[in-house]
Amino acid sequence: MGRYFCETCKLFDDDISKRQYHCNGCGICRIGGMENFFHCPKCRCCYSVLLRNSHPCVEGAMHHDCPVCFEYLFESINDVTVMPCGHTIHKNCLKEMQEHYQYACPLCSKSVCDMSKVWEKFDMEIAATPMPEPYQDKKVWILCNDCGITSEVQFHFVAQKCPCCKSYNTRQIRGR
Repeated sequence: MGRYFCETCKLFDDDISKRQYHCNGCGICRIGGMENFFHCPKCRCCYSVLLRNSHPCVEGAMHHDCPVCFEYLFESINDVTVMPCGHTIHKNCLKEMQEHYQYACPLCSKSVCDMSKVWEKFDMEIAATPMPEPYQDKKVWILCNDCGITSEVQFHFVAQKCPCCKSYNTRQIRGR
């Protein structure tokens, strides 16, 4: 009836070039060859073997909706990617975010790519923009979205830099 058959899923397929296999952990049939994937029990999903020792584990990472289009990721037929923070998103949705200059995870606000060149431009802009007299000694408390550290820093109209990780992906949490 089919060159590939999964008794659990009751799936028949004649096209074995997809290299179908059943993942007991996920409870579904997948494509791409079992030797190319591993099941992470904490994330409760399969990842490429290239990520075996380096993916950030997020419990149930694939068992929620895409934070952009709201499609349930575990059942999606569209490509899904893991952001550096461990949250998952459709690859096309992440691309669309970046096309609209959105470079932070929509769930936790951590940077989704290397922002060091942007931070260098912020450094230059801040150096070129002196603060008016009433604000020169103003300090504020910030929370860094990238490293999670809370710090008191010098206020600037352009942005506040995290003294720990040097990111400008910060938010002011209180003034002084």
